[in-house]
Amino acid sequence: MLILAPIGSALALLFAGFLFIRIMKFPRGDRKMIEIQDAISEGAYAYIKRQYSVIALFFTVVFCILFFLVKHGYLPIFVPFAFLTGGFFSGLSGFIGMVTATKANARTTEACKTSLNRGLKIAFASGAVMGLCVVGLGLLDLSIWYYILDFYYSHINVVNDMTQKIRDITSTMLTFEMGASCMALFARVGGGIFTKAADVGADLVGKIEAGIPEDDPRNPAVIADNVGDNVGDVAGMGADLYESYVGSIVATMVLAVAGGFGLNGVTVPLVMAAVGVVSSIVGTFFVKTRERANQGELLSALRRGIFVSAILVAIASFFVVKHSLGLEHIGVYYAILTGLLVGVIIGLSTEFFTSTRYSPAKSIAASSLTGPATVIIKGLSVGMLSTAIPVLAVGCGIIASFHFASSAVAAAFKFNAGLYGVGIAAVGMLSTLGITLATDAYGPVADNAGGIAEMSKQDPKVRERTDALDSLGNTTAATGKGFAIGSAALTALALIAAYKDEIVRFGYKIDLSLMNPKVIVGLFIGGMLPFLFSALTMKAVGKTAQNIVEEVRRQFRDIKGLLEGKAKADYAHCVNICTVSAQKEMILPSLLAIISPIAIGLLLNADAVVGLLAGALASGFVVAIMMANSGGAWDNAKKYVEGGAYGGKGSAPHKALVIGDTVGDPFKDTSGPSLNILIKLMAMVSVVFATVVLKHALMK
Repeated sequence: MLILAPIGSALALLFAGFLFIRIMKFPRGDRKMIEIQDAISEGAYAYIKRQYSVIALFFTVVFCILFFLVKHGYLPIFVPFAFLTGGFFSGLSGFIGMVTATKANARTTEACKTSLNRGLKIAFASGAVMGLCVVGLGLLDLSIWYYILDFYYSHINVVNDMTQKIRDITSTMLTFEMGASCMALFARVGGGIFTKAADVGADLVGKIEAGIPEDDPRNPAVIADNVGDNVGDVAGMGADLYESYVGSIVATMVLAVAGGFGLNGVTVPLVMAAVGVVSSIVGTFFVKTRERANQGELLSALRRGIFVSAILVAIASFFVVKHSLGLEHIGVYYAILTGLLVGVIIGLSTEFFTSTRYSPAKSIAASSLTGPATVIIKGLSVGMLSTAIPVLAVGCGIIASFHFASSAVAAAFKFNAGLYGVGIAAVGMLSTLGITLATDAYGPVADNAGGIAEMSKQDPKVRERTDALDSLGNTTAATGKGFAIGSAALTALALIAAYKDEIVRFGYKIDLSLMNPKVIVGLFIGGMLPFLFSALTMKAVGKTAQNIVEEVRRQFRDIKGLLEGKAKADYAHCVNICTVSAQKEMILPSLLAIISPIAIGLLLNADAVVGLLAGALASGFVVAIMMANSGGAWDNAKKYVEGGAYGGKGSAPHKALVIGDTVGDPFKDTSGPSLNILIKLMAMVSVVFATVVLKHALMK
């Protein structure tokens, strides 16, 4: 059944190619629209080229460190190369998504001249290219390494013990997930700083001070804002969800051995991923709507595709488990269903707290009547309240999946088998990523389409249609982040278990008692790290946004006739400010995730590392949900007023909500979504460097 993984990869990539070719057949619009689209593409390519150059230097340094450890017997020979491929495929996923988005934005604007449904189809197809490339490349990377390592341990460095062979294969594969996580963190943080600094700077000077519309061509930061949508919300998100996807699969494969499921247990997550590819492709055909559809109908159109995919996965996974593990392990199937159910609950909860169809976002809009202070207070309270349902859902999911998977195994394997169930629940949650990511990634395309419509002075009806798609995109983006954060909690727990298993196999006697002071210290430091990380990323956005505000003010002041529309703004300078600042400011927060678990392990011990990972998981999960939902609710409340409520655009309530939205921007698109990478990368680094830490402890 393992052959289904590369077959699923090929299907995903071929269908993504088909969708890309179909998108390219649609017209780009008039000369002005093409000019704007080319400017956005040029800025996005320039940023990616610079960012990937910085990241390449980092990967070279880490590769050399890993190779040094290989030479001294700490790590297997394949580890440095697996690290590189993980980073390469993660970056490639984001790059393909960005290229597609920059080519689909003007085409979406042009399609919205005809109908809302036509615009939805192009924007959604662009998101589907991203989603399918993420799962396709993820399965390709997994398949390549599995078959290479299987051949190596079967014919070159022969390992006759099947259990040991599978353990060696899966532990090496963890390293390419570390590479993917490193790439994702740099891409998410750097892209998030770029996009939100440009967005905040453009809004504060354009909407608040100058009183001009959003995406007005007179605003010098408007192109940087649109570029940011592509490099942060598309390229960064693609790299992020790639590592979430392969991370959940690899962590579950590692736990299959410890849980007593052997090669058959390793097979299940890979085949589940292949089943998810087919289900996601089928689901894309169910996404369509009518002209003049309201927010609820648009959301139902996207939800229909996701639900169809989830139902297909639920049906097919029964036969996967039956064939791989047998009906005596039917509990693994129930764990998969648990993951799907938890994903649905998180999605519905996120929708409730961020969509303008429901009271939380509307209450934020109503609070704007008394000024920006009450908007910020209300938005924070909504975000904090929104953590309850996802945390309880994930908690119940952990207990249920643990129980289901451990119910029919020998006593010696029960604990690890239960953790395998937690991992397979995360795989179930992300099995439909091909389509759930499509509903997320289409949002930035719709946002860009609205900007192009405004800047090229299209008929107001076109902007009305793109705004409808964009508003929906805020809700689906928040839902996508909820999926990523929820799956991160389950995957990180599985990785912590993998770390514990690794150090116990090495002969270390672990003491995780709360009476162990080193565990307590680890918990405190781990609980603090998500706040420190968020502080650094928020500070970076604020600092860069200040530079953009000053530059926009300078151009309004020094370029005569700019505000009257008689002169052209210097868009390139704002793009350059964001690019330079993002590359500089992303380094420290990203290194924090890599250095902290190694430092704690060397300075304290492995017990403290487990405390560190547990503390980071507990606080990072909750803070990430709060930030993502607060930001989404602020943004949608602003759009609710822009639709005509409480005086509409330009009113005092609208200006108050713009300020709330500027606070929410780095919440939902920089700090919040990066936290799920932080907690997984820390766990991944701990597992990969466990041998180094333990040998250092023995030397002491």
